[in-house]
Amino acid sequence: LKDINLPEHATFLHPTAVLFNGGVLKANSLAVRLMEVLNAWLAAEQAPAARLLAGADLDLAVARGAAYYGFVRKGKGVRIKGGTAASYYVGIESAMPAVPGLPPEMEALCIAPFGMEEGTQEELPDDEFGLVIGEPVRFRFFASTTRRDDAVGTRLAYWTNDELSELDEIEITLSEEGRRPGEVVPVHLCAAVTEVGTLELQAVSQKDQGRWKIEFDVRAGE
Repeated sequence: LKDINLPEHATFLHPTAVLFNGGVLKANSLAVRLMEVLNAWLAAEQAPAARLLAGADLDLAVARGAAYYGFVRKGKGVRIKGGTAASYYVGIESAMPAVPGLPPEMEALCIAPFGMEEGTQEELPDDEFGLVIGEPVRFRFFASTTRRDDAVGTRLAYWTNDELSELDEIEITLSEEGRRPGEVVPVHLCAAVTEVGTLELQAVSQKDQGRWKIEFDVRAGE
């Protein structure tokens, strides 16, 4: 708080209003006592008393929010749009020739641009990859809050630690769905941001309608 200018002779920030967020403060005796103590501190510094704001029934907040969201999905009401707070990338092997004894070079492929809205999706039909089926595979994901102009499909062969930060790696075994374990299936990628804040990455077969899905929570680190 060293950069905050306090009123003259004040020893703490003087609140002007208080909103109790449910829990134990639903008990009126606790709420009243807390306001008494707070206003006594304010009075000691010749500051106006804080006023108590009236709140809604928080026990019904989630239900009301869900009902209103359904209302908005029908084209009514007001929808507050947010979008992702970062650009997201998946690590792919570079097309550069491999060097014996060294891990293959990796590129970062943008699958979700900054500000991608919930309920939308982006496809990368022109980028074909080989997906190993029925065996453990690892997916490396990255995020950037600085590269806000990267479009879906942008490939980065080099980046600094300030540009991209690596997220938790995901290791899964993709279902065989009638294929042989270890079979490599040509796929393209499709990314979608769900309404609950997860980034859903789908690998779509180039040969048939096969799809494999990977999800991770993009809001966990926000």
